[in-house]
Amino acid sequence: MEAALIFLAGFLVLSCFELAASNEVYVLPYRDPSVPIEQRIKDLLSRMSLAEKIGQMVQIERSVASPEVMKKYFIGSILSGGGSAPAPRASPQEWVDMVNNFQKGALSTRLGIPLLYGIDAVHGHNTVYGATIFPHNIGLGATRDPDLVKRIGAATAREMRATGIPYTFAPCIAVCRDPRWGRCYESYSEDPNIVTAMTEIVSGLQGDKPVESAAGVPYVSAGKEKVAACAKHYVGDGGTIRGINSNNTVVSNRDLLSIHMPGYVSSIGKGVATVMISYSSLNGIKMHANGDLITGFLKNKLQFKGFVISDYMGIDFLTYPPHSNYTYSILAGIGAGIDMVMVPLNYTEFIDGLTFLVENHFIPMTRIDDAVERILRVKFTIGLFENPLADYSMAKYVGIK
Repeated sequence: MEAALIFLAGFLVLSCFELAASNEVYVLPYRDPSVPIEQRIKDLLSRMSLAEKIGQMVQIERSVASPEVMKKYFIGSILSGGGSAPAPRASPQEWVDMVNNFQKGALSTRLGIPLLYGIDAVHGHNTVYGATIFPHNIGLGATRDPDLVKRIGAATAREMRATGIPYTFAPCIAVCRDPRWGRCYESYSEDPNIVTAMTEIVSGLQGDKPVESAAGVPYVSAGKEKVAACAKHYVGDGGTIRGINSNNTVVSNRDLLSIHMPGYVSSIGKGVATVMISYSSLNGIKMHANGDLITGFLKNKLQFKGFVISDYMGIDFLTYPPHSNYTYSILAGIGAGIDMVMVPLNYTEFIDGLTFLVENHFIPMTRIDDAVERILRVKFTIGLFENPLADYSMAKYVGIK
């Protein structure tokens, strides 16, 4: 009898444990919003294959994207290139539907890592029909009004979110030193102090970074009204010889730090999420291959913890003719510290090339892990894992007076 009672008691205890377990759903740490971001990054990274990691480093143009492509290649990001839209005069709802369609492909992958959709919204959400268009930077800089620029950033962010897009390739914080440069309109001023003051637009786009937030860590306010920003083009794009676009900037270290760098220091202090590299060269070194300034200064010295992105086909121009030695371009660009590459069309060539370089030990896994950690940090910061799909609730903000 005693043995039977002991057996029955044990059976009841085991049944209680099984019942409790059946009522609890185990949430992987990277999917748990109560877990600190750095722990979520570490957990997710430990679960990723090389193919999944490399996929996160790829940004492709929407014209070659599809849910099937997102799922097959684990693509981390999509962009709308200049004027690239889902349809002529597309409505906010059509934009949302397009982004969500791509997003569902990303979410259907093994780990369900959401994609990050980016677009040039440099003077308002200018690709979208009916959106509010603001003056170019040169006009805004003339106002000497950082608060105005901050409010413009906030308005732009709302209109972007209305179309389901959480990432803008803005602001441009070039310091135009020669009026012959055809892109002077993208610069707030020839005066680095004015350019630095106008980085207040970062706070408009992303929200005000809390004073207790760690140095260099990206910050985007919670909710539906803010987006990740991108300080560009790092560094010296406005100082090229004779103002020739994408040419060589010849500058002393002192002038580099006092003229062209202050805007980046200020933007990083405001929690800017990403930094885009310039097509131009600095003292004869192509910026897309300048490891001293990308890894050495930006990441290590300034402690920037967001991700570094190339310009459109930026690594292709590391050779002449462009794209003539793509393996070298991948090696030089990723090795210098670029984390995400705007491919934007021939993504399989980039994926195959980077995979080869890693598997054959030309690029160490530590460099890949650094890139993916930074990309995931921005995605977690934006809240993409909790709210990957957009809705139509913000559509009213497009073109609002």
